[in-house]
Amino acid sequence: MLSGYPRTNGGMGARNYVAIIPTAGCANDFIRKIRQNVPGTVPILHHQGCAQLKPDLEQVTRTLIGLGINPNVAAVLVVSLGCESVSPQEVVDGIAASGKPVAHLSLQEEGGYTKALRKGIDVASRMCGEANKQERKPFSLANLVLGIKCGASDTTSGLVSNPVVGVVVDRVVDAGGTVIFGETTEIIGAEHILAKRAVNKRVARRVYEVVERMEAKAKAMGVDMRGSQPTGGNIRGGLTSIEEKSLGAIVKGGSRPLQGVLEYGEQPPGSGLYFMDSPGMEIVYLTGPAAGGVQVLLFSTGLGAPQGFPLYPIVKVCGNERTGNHLAEHIDVDVSPILRGEETLEAAGDRLFTELVQVVSGKKTKAEILGLDGTVDIYTWGSYI
Repeated sequence: MLSGYPRTNGGMGARNYVAIIPTAGCANDFIRKIRQNVPGTVPILHHQGCAQLKPDLEQVTRTLIGLGINPNVAAVLVVSLGCESVSPQEVVDGIAASGKPVAHLSLQEEGGYTKALRKGIDVASRMCGEANKQERKPFSLANLVLGIKCGASDTTSGLVSNPVVGVVVDRVVDAGGTVIFGETTEIIGAEHILAKRAVNKRVARRVYEVVERMEAKAKAMGVDMRGSQPTGGNIRGGLTSIEEKSLGAIVKGGSRPLQGVLEYGEQPPGSGLYFMDSPGMEIVYLTGPAAGGVQVLLFSTGLGAPQGFPLYPIVKVCGNERTGNHLAEHIDVDVSPILRGEETLEAAGDRLFTELVQVVSGKKTKAEILGLDGTVDIYTWGSYI
């Protein structure tokens, strides 16, 4: 049984944040000032929203709305400059449709920094006051939307930490919950294996389509994936090819049927296991599942990765004994005893599942304790004009 904050749409928040979302990166410095003056607010400091072509603007808009309606968010202050390409009203309306409290502040309309800051502090303070009145209540696993990722991977990732995450994924899916994973660059060479788990031919085709689209992007630039995937760090960690990395990466998705393939930042239409088209870069990837409704994320790492995220806690899982000792302040669950023959995969899965339940119910992760929560950006095709 989990505990969380009830939302008007029936969802559950593992955290209870007041999010401040800019419609363009031009408002980031202003939003930082609100954060400094109003404890409890969470700024989403991205760099998109202006001077982009329509497909990217549509993706940014969908993602910003998704971030606003994430279950971990109690209320939202949308801040615009006033002349950006993304429509602030569309973002506000999209968030309001969920029944969540949302307000809009335009720097240009308010008359500049000082007047806007005064109003922003007032609005955010009132939102935090209302959010603080909410109390946790019990929820079932069916209310959980879990994200998963691997990063700074080495040979132990595919052998140990990714399979342990897969055990937990199966348990969540079997209980009626939802799981989102992604990183299209890290299923290349193993996409046929993932496609075999699709619930129907349409979903299987979508797996191939997103891989082909990602490969076409690289080819359009006159390069291939080599040198980018696997990364230099992956190679130093013992991974030899993109296929080897992909075979190790897909096991974190467990063994249950694949219900669908989502666009970046898209919300899943139902429960079960979903794949989200997305890049591997942590800062950009993590935003996609957040917009998809994820309340918590399991992050498998071999070499050690410090990233957190503003809107949900990240549980770091490691199967490399050296990393677990050397970077202990970043690792939440060390599963390296499996490699030493001291623990079974299933037992490690039980430990990770227990940690997951505790984190959803309020326990802070290592990244939260260290305050590593500023890694945000939105995936686009780079069409600045």
